[in-house]
Amino acid sequence: MNRRECLALLGAITALAPSALAQQPTTMRRLGVLTVTEDDVIGQAPLAEALAAHGWKETANLQIDWRSGDGDRQRTAKFAEELVALKPDVLFAIGTPSVEELQKRTAAPIVFAVITDPVSQGFVKNLAHPGGNITGFTDYDGPLAGKWLDLLTQIQPRVSRVFVVYNPATAPFAGLMLHAIEQAGRALHVTVEPAPVHDAVSLAALASHRDGGFLVLPDFFTMANRAPLLAAIAQVRAPAMFWSRIFVDEGGLMAYSTDSAEQLRRAASYIDRILRGAQAADLPVQNPTKFELAINLKTAKAIGVTLPPSLLATANDVIE
Repeated sequence: MNRRECLALLGAITALAPSALAQQPTTMRRLGVLTVTEDDVIGQAPLAEALAAHGWKETANLQIDWRSGDGDRQRTAKFAEELVALKPDVLFAIGTPSVEELQKRTAAPIVFAVITDPVSQGFVKNLAHPGGNITGFTDYDGPLAGKWLDLLTQIQPRVSRVFVVYNPATAPFAGLMLHAIEQAGRALHVTVEPAPVHDAVSLAALASHRDGGFLVLPDFFTMANRAPLLAAIAQVRAPAMFWSRIFVDEGGLMAYSTDSAEQLRRAASYIDRILRGAQAADLPVQNPTKFELAINLKTAKAIGVTLPPSLLATANDVIE
């Protein structure tokens, strides 16, 4: 083989997908997935596709058991019990309540995604060296909460009061974020008020807050109940910042967020490594690498607010 042929062969090998280079698993393994929202929001497709790229294909060599708490903490706990009883080789937890409920019940390896500050919540010792049976991918942290507030105060007319919406049962990390938001509020001269919700009645009661804007924290209760939440906010024609662009697609004003589907795809690489023998303790927790700002101009016009050109210029997606 001459030099040109060798270079061509090396180029072809480099171009191959990782799954083509990896040894194809032949033994049937089991993955348990616990999410606290409905499957069509943070769904099965991105994870299944990413796992297939690593050589793990449903019905061929991997059985995936999905359970969804649909924003309900008791359902999440029940399904955590079910998944642990199935004795999966690895568990995948989407959302803080999922991690908490699985952590109580098993020492099996757990990979997480869409988790806020796993160190402060006690899931891992530190990001670089998790040190236990849990690792994964974070989505938000305290400083980002201040960024949400800053973006919300850039609209006109300017808001001077912001109600922070979350469910204490499904967002136990809310205190960490509230602290950061209150600090940012002092610097921005904005009054910050917690607005906890836990059921349909408390969601509807948000419509009584007519003298400010809303900041909706990462919380799968608000995701599962986004229709009544958006309706209450629309009723008072108030500006609002959300933690997922799904809210913007469905009528919310703004979202500054990570790509949850991308987190699932990245998590597939850790699930693959654990199935092949790696230890969760040796896999560092990874922070998000990309954030996106989405703005709904139709909503801005409907509620009578103006977004400055400088803010619109930084948006990744503007719905007109």
